[in-house]
Amino acid sequence: MTQKVVVIGAGVIGITTALDLQRRGHSVLVLDRGDAATQASAGNAGAFAFPEVEPLATPGILRKAPKWLLDPLGPLSIPPAYALQILPWMVRFLRASRSDRYTSLLSAQVSLMKLSSTALDRLIASVDAEPLLQRDGQMQLYESEAEFQASLPTWTLRRDHGIEFELLDSREAIAEKQPGLSPRFTHAGYTPNWMNTVDPEKWVVHLAQSFRDRGGRIETQDIRALSPTNDGIKIAFGDGQVDASKVIVCAGAWSHHLARTLGDHIPLETERGYNTTLPVGAFDLRMHLTFSRHGFVASRINNGVRIGGAVELGGLNLPPNYRRADTLLTKAKQFLPGLKTEGGTQWMGFRPSMPDSIPVIGPSAKSANVIYAFGHGHLGLTQSAGTAELVGALVDGQPDPIAMTPYSPNRF
Repeated sequence: MTQKVVVIGAGVIGITTALDLQRRGHSVLVLDRGDAATQASAGNAGAFAFPEVEPLATPGILRKAPKWLLDPLGPLSIPPAYALQILPWMVRFLRASRSDRYTSLLSAQVSLMKLSSTALDRLIASVDAEPLLQRDGQMQLYESEAEFQASLPTWTLRRDHGIEFELLDSREAIAEKQPGLSPRFTHAGYTPNWMNTVDPEKWVVHLAQSFRDRGGRIETQDIRALSPTNDGIKIAFGDGQVDASKVIVCAGAWSHHLARTLGDHIPLETERGYNTTLPVGAFDLRMHLTFSRHGFVASRINNGVRIGGAVELGGLNLPPNYRRADTLLTKAKQFLPGLKTEGGTQWMGFRPSMPDSIPVIGPSAKSANVIYAFGHGHLGLTQSAGTAELVGALVDGQPDPIAMTPYSPNRF
């Protein structure tokens, strides 16, 4: 069987990319081990976080990381059983956080965010997705004058890149926008143009149905290997194969395993994210809330509340540590005293993360017929539409919408 373009991965990056390729006139097949939105694309916070332009790998991270790592249930942790395995990735992460790298990484993040924001507008219109959006804004909360002052360079950075916001310096001003917060929060930054989806799983399922309605196919296959042929790529799975002219690898946290079958060694790692989704009536949440110092957020999902975040660098195989979700929920109860914590559903998912916080988007070093699009970390939903348009331009041989060097799979 020969297929013109095959997208591997039915998460938000894969499905959005398949839709864009379909729009360009390509016959597209999507392959995944499961159906659409079965991994991190289903359980994330649902935010289109375009204001979050600063990479995680920043010059100040080296001062914070040791303190975080000492707390096994803190914002950043590495299970002891995984510490040796992740050491090479951590070395690259620390190198990426140096001041001489920061400016170029920031520029790459800003460029992709701007493209993704405008691309999302085009996507929303093309698939009638406005009913799946919540345009309620976001508030980032601080517990002291000192913590607020320390955040000001980030807000200045956002202003420099045209991001609208309002800084709040009193409990009263915060309560006007979000009643029910603990008085411990004395300052905040409010971003009015921030938006969320009502449910990230519904978002991807809607995109997948739009893709199917336009003639696209999504099939379940456990892909084992990729190998070049004279005129394309052979995709091998358990009981057969597919020959494609182009393959787009969007398999999230599993992508580097497929890349390795071609001979590409890409330093992708897995951030394990935890959350608890509480039912309708848990809290009158007016907008997305970010508790930066504690590394988690509260978002409204299907009119319930999802409490989640933090980073556990623990790979794909260790069992989940749901004490992390319990810890986040306990903190959330302290920060939102009226929060009803009963009846919640816990979840853990795998975020695919590069050591420099910038995704991989570009052709394989081993075959120009394979294009990689993965490693977006916390920003897969946010950057999906922009990534899709970049991949589409690569497949069609069109000029790059933005400079592509920072996203090269070969940069390491």
